[in-house]
Amino acid sequence: MAISSEKARSEFLVAPILGAIKKYLKPQISLFSGIECNVETELGLNGFCDFTIDHSTQQFFIESPVIALVEAKNDNLKSPWATCIAEMVAAQSFNQRQGNEITKTYGVITTGTVWQFLEL
Repeated sequence: MAISSEKARSEFLVAPILGAIKKYLKPQISLFSGIECNVETELGLNGFCDFTIDHSTQQFFIESPVIALVEAKNDNLKSPWATCIAEMVAAQSFNQRQGNEITKTYGVITTGTVWQFLEL
């Protein structure tokens, strides 16, 4: 898995895995890549997500519940923790605003070959 480009990792490692998950779960989830997510700008919970997975049957709008996926830069799995946690807090807030009071929010950090799963 000697791929030095983050874009290539995203396209050749991460996206195919997420595509396989989508194919397996059929219409139960939607995948979004690079989507802008402005949940609470006053708290800094805004910006672009590497990937999000949600429970939408149509891939037009993000629907609750949401899972955030953050790609690690330069194979450093420690650096994106703050980003992923912020995205999880934003996802939790989004889920609550949508009336979905789920008790756990999940996030994922990946290099494409190594995957870490977080629970808030």
